[in-house]
Amino acid sequence: LPNCSTIELFVNRLDSVESVLPYEYTAFDFCYDESEKRPSENLGQVLFGERIEPSPYKFSFKKNMECQSVCPKSYNTEKAEDKAKLEFLKKGMLLNYQHHWIVDNMPVTWCYDVEDNQKFCNPGFPIGCYVTDTGRAKDACVVNADFNDKDTFYIFNHVDITIFYHVVENEAAGARLVAAKLEPKSYKHTNWEKPDCTGPPMSLGNKFSGEIKIPYTYSVKFVEDKTIRWASRWDYILESMPHTNIQWFSIMNSLVIVLFLSGMVAMIMLRTLHKDIARYNQMDSVEDAQEEFGWKLVHGDVFRPPRKGMLLSVFLGSGTQIFIMTFVTLFFACLGFLSPANRGALMTCAVVLWVLLGTPAGYVAARYYKSFGGEKWKTNVLLTAFLCPGWVNEEINNSFELKVVFADFFVMNLILWGEGSSAAMPFGTLVAILALWFCISVPLTFIGAYFGFKKSGIEHPVRTNQIPRQIPEQSFYTKPLPGIVMGGILPFGCIFIQLFFILNSIWSHQMYYMFGFLFLVFIILLITCSEATILLCYFHLCAEDYHWQWRSFLTSGFTAVYFLVYAIHYFFSKLQISGLASTILYFGYTMIMALIFFLFTGTIGFFACFWFVTKIYSVVKVD
Repeated sequence: LPNCSTIELFVNRLDSVESVLPYEYTAFDFCYDESEKRPSENLGQVLFGERIEPSPYKFSFKKNMECQSVCPKSYNTEKAEDKAKLEFLKKGMLLNYQHHWIVDNMPVTWCYDVEDNQKFCNPGFPIGCYVTDTGRAKDACVVNADFNDKDTFYIFNHVDITIFYHVVENEAAGARLVAAKLEPKSYKHTNWEKPDCTGPPMSLGNKFSGEIKIPYTYSVKFVEDKTIRWASRWDYILESMPHTNIQWFSIMNSLVIVLFLSGMVAMIMLRTLHKDIARYNQMDSVEDAQEEFGWKLVHGDVFRPPRKGMLLSVFLGSGTQIFIMTFVTLFFACLGFLSPANRGALMTCAVVLWVLLGTPAGYVAARYYKSFGGEKWKTNVLLTAFLCPGWVNEEINNSFELKVVFADFFVMNLILWGEGSSAAMPFGTLVAILALWFCISVPLTFIGAYFGFKKSGIEHPVRTNQIPRQIPEQSFYTKPLPGIVMGGILPFGCIFIQLFFILNSIWSHQMYYMFGFLFLVFIILLITCSEATILLCYFHLCAEDYHWQWRSFLTSGFTAVYFLVYAIHYFFSKLQISGLASTILYFGYTMIMALIFFLFTGTIGFFACFWFVTKIYSVVKVD
């Protein structure tokens, strides 16, 4: 920045930990600049409810300013419109809604001391705060002893902004901004035309009636800081985010589970299976063959097509799409392409990948549908992609899941529209997403399905008998339900600590930046789901139960049920969300996440089990 160049301060949507509904800056009737054009937002920002607008807070580089007036806002409670605006402002303070301001693509932070003499830098600051009718100071009201009137709101109508910069060497009179901090304050301003930023705080009684004027002011100062490099200017925000030690504990905990499972699987593969295969291959006489027992007995039924094979194939197609999308998105995030500085990049990347990965989804679903003996592929492709939302005609693509997700998402969007929230997707964006789905994703799915059906079916190492073998009476532990319920515990144990941070970043508006940890947990989840499913699959085959396809999918997929239970626990124990609309939205979005997670983990389990079953039956001699 050259000296005296104008610095733009942008304002973003306001959000709260006590409500799922974000609101645009203008919804609260703050001072705003109508003359300037809004910056354009990418798809990810729109989906996350970000609405960035130019602000009336104007200042020039290295030009300190004291107590500058922005604008006054007058309200008369006898006028219905003014009363509604004032009530909405009070509601915002009661629910602790936070401003989010941006300078040079960096959040303007409010830094304050917390316990153990540590400093916490919050990338937002509150509209105001409330002192209850019993005299208890809520939220930010604890920062000032003057905030002591009962049943009263205090508005932070003044901000002291401090911009930190360092001079760039080898550049002519240039400088770079490395941090922007502010401190919110409250002043009554008896003379708003010439404010002096002194005196009592700007208070508003809860039962106030009549006329009131709220003047908004600001001060700016510039401080040179040679210690912060431009490349690491986000570090002070991220360092104040706690819990890195807990992350390492979580990783170690997960690795212990992985080592335990790997040991069990290795023991089965190397010892038990090796002995079984050697014994089976040494049997020459018919008498020996009649004495077969364990998993070898079901070789003629193990590749029998499962019931509802069409539905399973659709789940596998969707799961493949989600798996590749998650892997690529996390890989890019680890390389630093999707950092918090690139606003909305993570969501944009995920949506674009989702749309472009229609081809592998169609291919996998069609290939497995064909191997399950399905033949109605032409009708099925058309019905799945466009018409039928039922369970019977499901086939290729993510269409069943997309319909459920889209219906859920559409209901959520209607609630957000009704509440006037900035998270409500504009009609144009909704049309654009539908166009991406129908014009790109669906044709790509058709192409994938075409190649999937054209290719010859998957060849199995053993023939399937014409008459199904009767399954003997199973013990409690080898029955389907106990195995499925047990199978989801270990994968969930690997991810639940990481899940806490992810839910925090979504619902408590904390910045998430630890993608390296997340990628490591993703790999651990992949290994754990595979090994737990293989282990249980082996036990069931030894008990002569050959219905492994659905069971392997549901064993891993049951992790999503534990995820759902944890999300419900998180809602009641960690969040302070109030209001029916916010509660419906929380559980609506949680259901979408649980469904996606179910397809993702279930697909991992199925493919692991499919590889295991193919492998063990390909090395035994079958008469």
